[in-house]
Amino acid sequence: MSDLPGITITGASGRMGQMLVKTVVQSDKARLVGAVEREGHDWVGKDIGMLCGLGEVGVLVESDPLPAFARSQAVIDFTAPAATLEFAALAAQARAVHVIGTTGMSEAEIALLEPASRHAVIVRAGNMSLGVNLLTQLTKKVAEALDDDYDIEVIEAHHNQKVDAPSGTALMLGEAAAEGRGVTLSDVSDSGRDGLTGARKKGDIGFSAIRGGDIIGEHDVMFAAAGERITLRHVATDRSVFARGALKAALWGQDKSPGHYNMLDVLGL
Repeated sequence: MSDLPGITITGASGRMGQMLVKTVVQSDKARLVGAVEREGHDWVGKDIGMLCGLGEVGVLVESDPLPAFARSQAVIDFTAPAATLEFAALAAQARAVHVIGTTGMSEAEIALLEPASRHAVIVRAGNMSLGVNLLTQLTKKVAEALDDDYDIEVIEAHHNQKVDAPSGTALMLGEAAAEGRGVTLSDVSDSGRDGLTGARKKGDIGFSAIRGGDIIGEHDVMFAAAGERITLRHVATDRSVFARGALKAALWGQDKSPGHYNMLDVLGL
């Protein structure tokens, strides 16, 4: 067992953090060696397995990430942009694979990951599920095949506690559509409609965000023209799909050269 890659989970008390803990503990391909939470959190110093309903696993929640990273071969991180940037530097120092599922990162923040990627493997994606990454490829292909007589709309729905919009997955899909069209998403993005906005601009890629209840994640890419619509759709019903994808990325990165990768690299797409 000791030769299995050791994994640390950051933001261990969150919804995804707890799911990641369960996924790693139950895996026969990795072992949990660390769980990190912010300083002052009431989980610090307690056994993460007991807190997640798994029974005692012998891993105490820590507020200092460096010791945990130092004994890890990979860090899985679904936290917040500022924390992720801090963790990236520490993971690179430890030469640990850094799997980033954090959403809401700006282009400037993503660029700040570049120094860390020179020293360690970073796998970053707006969504870690196999289905969503296949949807991304399909979106690009359909956008390549259809001209701008087809309006593109990305519609996403999430639970009422999600803090960023459009979602990281929606932006991934928008980027794929823009790439298929041969344009830059920032030049054609339309995500803030309210009031008298005027007619839809031809060639724009629109975004709509729905927030409510406990929706885990639903994404539609609609290509709408006069007389017909084509809709590509993915629905996540369990967060475990993201956790399994993140663990797959952590394992995939073990023998890779330093660099900034995504889930399409992991899945060979």
